[in-house]
This record gives sequence, C-alpha cells and structure tokens, in this order.
Amino acid sequence: MLIDTHVPVGRVWDTYEPMTAQIMLDWMDAHEIEMAVPLPLESPESASYYIPTGDMLALCAAHPDRFIPFCVVDPRMSVARGRQSFRSIIGSYVDQGAIGFGEVKVGMPMADPRLQVIYEACDDLRLPLVFHIDNVRCTDTPRLDGLEAMLRTYPNVKFIGHAPGFWSAISADVTEADMGGYPKRPVVPGGRLDTLFATYANLYADLSAGSAHTAITRDWAFGQAFLERNHRQLLFATDYLHPTQEVPQFDMFAAADLSDVARAAIGGANARGLFGA
Repeated sequence: MLIDTHVPVGRVWDTYEPMTAQIMLDWMDAHEIEMAVPLPLESPESASYYIPTGDMLALCAAHPDRFIPFCVVDPRMSVARGRQSFRSIIGSYVDQGAIGFGEVKVGMPMADPRLQVIYEACDDLRLPLVFHIDNVRCTDTPRLDGLEAMLRTYPNVKFIGHAPGFWSAISADVTEADMGGYPKRPVVPGGRLDTLFATYANLYADLSAGSAHTAITRDWAFGQAFLERNHRQLLFATDYLHPTQEVPQFDMFAAADLSDVARAAIGGANARGLFGA
C-alpha cells in the first residue's frame, strides 16, 4: 500500500472539474493508496480557487484513517500583527490536528522575510512543510541558494520540495528558463538536488506532478539511480488534480529498478516517519 503525499480535494483550476472527497477515496482504493495528504491552497497565485485549511481539516477528521491533515497560511495575512500572530494561527491548526504545513505556493522569493516568519513558526512547532518553486511562486536561483539558506536556518523544518523550479535542479545545466518548464534533455550529473540531499537531512521531495515525473524519466538510467541513492528523502506523490487526469507516477514507480529498501521507503515508510501515519 502506498501513501500519496500530495493531492488536492476541491476545485483547483477553472479548466478542470472539481475533485470530490468520494472521487478521491474511490481512486485511492483503485490504486492501493492507503492514505493521502490533501493540501490546502490559500494564496492567490496558487490556483483558480482557494482550498481552505478548515475544509481540509474537516475532511481529515471525517476520514482519519485515509487523510493526513495539513494547514497553510498566506504570509501576507495578518502581517501587521507580527510573527506571534502567525505562530498562534498555525498553532491553533495544530491543536485541531494538523501535522504539517503547505502547500506554500506564493508569489515571492523562497527566502523572503515574510515567508521566514512562517518557517520560524514551523521550526518551533516541528512541522514538515511542502513548498512549490517555479518562476512565479517561491522563486529562487537555479542553484536553489534561497532554499539552501532556509535549510540551514530552520533545521527543525522538514522542507518537502515540489514543482518545476525545484525538480529542474536535478541537472547541473539548469537554467532560469528551466525553472518554469519541464526540460527533457539528458541530465548532466552534479545537479544541485543531489548535493542538497547529501548535505541537508531536513530536505525531502515528493514525486508528484509532471515536474517530478519528467525529472526522473528524462534520463531514465540517471533517474533510477537518483531514486535509489536519495531514497531516504523521497516521497511517493501524484498531485491527482481532476477525475480524468492520467497519473504516470504509478508506472514510473513500478518500473524503476530499486532495492526493496528504497521502494518501501519511497512508497510509504518515509511518509510514516515524517507524519506519524
């Protein structure tokens, strides 16, 4: 059985039909997914519609054996009240059952001081945090310098990477343009992701969406080796957004030549360790 660490329940984009709880549960059953993390979205840059934390906490409370509760707060909310207000808000969600934070998908740099108030609260509360990097949201350099600074500054936060700007750094020749797209050329070894995984035990990544799938499969021999050597910090995930979506992660994961230890870790053991699921 798998744990999917990145799904939405609700309507994300205006071009897609909404994802209902029942559709998600039926899909999970069909694909042998034991539990999933339904991530709220509360920033205007994140989607066409908001998916409120309160709705996701209620969903998780109704299905505690299937869904793992996360919370999110836009750093521009209540900013005039200072950092203690964010600690209080996030702490109140923890009191309601939240065990993680995200998806952080906001239109500002990854190391923006306003976001660091959020990281500080998560560091204090020991919350894992899912973040989205591209050329609009949580922006960074191709070397992921902002992310690295945050990994050093907030060691109690398990930062979970996602999206094109993160996954394009699998290759040493990553460009600014790559951070907003899905490069398909062969990987140049020595990419920043391998270095960051080796250096920072608090960095994780989920295998969701076209960004992770493209990164792993664009150079299949390299991708399989990448999964094996970084298996302690990788999480199975899909980002299954709408009912007619094709999800290539299942075939990718099944086809990968991995040790039993790596397959078990990525498929669910790492998530259990992070989330206590």
